[in-house]
Amino acid sequence: MNDDPNTILAATEALGARVVQVRAAIGRVIFGQDEVIDQTLITLLSGGHVLLVGVPGLGKSRLVETLGVVLGMATKRIQFTPDLMPADIVGSEVLDETEGRRAFRFVPGPVFCQLLMADEINRASPRTQSALLQAMQEQRVAIGGVEHPLPRPFHVLATQNPIEQEGTYPLPEAQLDRFLLQVDVSYPDLAAERAMLLATTGTPEEPPVEAMTAADLAMAQALVRRLPVGEKVVDAILSLVRGCRPESAEDDIVRRHVAWGPGPRAAQALMLASRARALLGGRLAPSIDDVAALARPVLRHRMALSFSARADGILLPDLIDRLVGKMG
Repeated sequence: MNDDPNTILAATEALGARVVQVRAAIGRVIFGQDEVIDQTLITLLSGGHVLLVGVPGLGKSRLVETLGVVLGMATKRIQFTPDLMPADIVGSEVLDETEGRRAFRFVPGPVFCQLLMADEINRASPRTQSALLQAMQEQRVAIGGVEHPLPRPFHVLATQNPIEQEGTYPLPEAQLDRFLLQVDVSYPDLAAERAMLLATTGTPEEPPVEAMTAADLAMAQALVRRLPVGEKVVDAILSLVRGCRPESAEDDIVRRHVAWGPGPRAAQALMLASRARALLGGRLAPSIDDVAALARPVLRHRMALSFSARADGILLPDLIDRLVGKMG
């Protein structure tokens, strides 16, 4: 893609018109979750994976299914359970016998798709969760010493229930770091819940319609990486991420109460997500406001507070907001 400003402007305007159609198509099915929809679209435009955290019944699974249709992506769903095995995700080799000859044949698992819904991902054992690590990072899987590339684009949209922890396995830090954003799904407001109630209990709902193709999404992801980023925005991202690490932080609260901070992948996520948010808003370059708006979903799953912080009543979202306030 040409980096000429006029070419980028034309591509941004064309994408903006397409995004309006995408939002409208999703909004006909998902009610009252505009911020969740935008953050999920930001993740997809950035080429990343998203972890959706919310109590049951808020439409997390429905959102993923709708995105697959609206974006024209081949979608598959895995219900994570304690007895799920890695081969149930990535596939396995089977022994075939043809005309007296035996040979192994690879049978692809559901991970071979463009949009993978990992429903209640923390209900599977760590052994099974780790089956997604290579797929999420390298977009390929290795079976029997042979590497198999995944379709492009490839995204994992995982869901997690924050209130029911019995019989679950918390995601390890290495797995959490693979998710570009952690999107917290909250309850809809009164007007949205009223609209949802009327739409879902009457005549059958209209199915979502395709408003974009996987090829269009791949082009949009390439455009995101070509948006210019000002030095002030780069400095703000580095200042925020490094300020969350107790080893390099100037803030005394961070040094005393943060157990471990975000790694370089957090800065990369902020850079890409800020560009995608600007593109989603029809702007040619991200601003510090984009960085501030995305600080929570980028950082909250990449850092942890110490026991002393919890004893003192310090909350991670409040700490992130405190550091964002110092960026300006």
